[in-house]
Amino acid sequence: MDLAQLEVFLMVAREGRFSRAAEKLYRTQSAVSQSIRKLEEEVGEALFDRSSRDGLLTDAGHVLQECAERLLNLRSNAREALVELRELHKGKLAIAANEFTALYLLPVLGEFRRLHPMIKIAVQRSLGSRIPDDVLRHNVELGVLTYDPQEPQLCSIVVYLDELIFVVPSSHPLAGEGQVSIRQLGAESFVAHNVSSPYREKVIQTFKRHKTPLHMDIELPTLQAIKRFVGMGNGVALVPEISVEAELARGELIRIGVRELRLHRKLRVVYRRAANLSHAGRAFLKVAQAVAEERGGRYRFLKER
Repeated sequence: MDLAQLEVFLMVAREGRFSRAAEKLYRTQSAVSQSIRKLEEEVGEALFDRSSRDGLLTDAGHVLQECAERLLNLRSNAREALVELRELHKGKLAIAANEFTALYLLPVLGEFRRLHPMIKIAVQRSLGSRIPDDVLRHNVELGVLTYDPQEPQLCSIVVYLDELIFVVPSSHPLAGEGQVSIRQLGAESFVAHNVSSPYREKVIQTFKRHKTPLHMDIELPTLQAIKRFVGMGNGVALVPEISVEAELARGELIRIGVRELRLHRKLRVVYRRAANLSHAGRAFLKVAQAVAEERGGRYRFLKER
């Protein structure tokens, strides 16, 4: 099989019909069908269920689809790497992050952009649980996580230390308290993130352990929405400190310590161990290290493995 055949196969798989795939590829339907038949002969398996008008993939088709996507991503990466070698600082840097970890990236990318304005930066939003797979499948070069992924194929660098903190609006009765006990929160209405995470489960278990009810009456899709809603006086929240630095500084939200609830977490940059990082990837890590040395505080640059 060759990559041209795989491109035809993937187009049929995505479009669901041979005719639509042919239109997208500017080829005749018979040429597309012939390419698929030849590919099926070479792999020794039927790739599409011919009894279905929608061109459903067989089990073998699903397996080949995953492999084909990885191969074509590798080809794309190879082309970009060669262009970077010829053009030095030109290129593209793809990073996977979620809404929270993207906040760490902002000052680093600002400095990176100042130093390397010719490099195109694409930060792809992804669920934290999927980021290691995005990196390993070559969909992105770097990923930013809030946990240690454990995959031996990944290198990991701790770049930031964050904490889940309890915040209330400035008008809240607890706003004048420096610290409270978890049992004082049993009557509060929490505004929660509707994306599950290990830290959400830790909070739930901590409340259970202290026999305190946890009322998550409202769930919102973004941290931005949560902090604005709380700031309007609609409940309280547990949020990453990095996400509310500006609101705390302006006094719109008040941070209150909870004696029994201390949830620290490390942000990590991960990349493929076996990969030769692109010029852009290596430059990003150098900038991240320089930002950590300059800013200090919660910023770090500690290689774990």
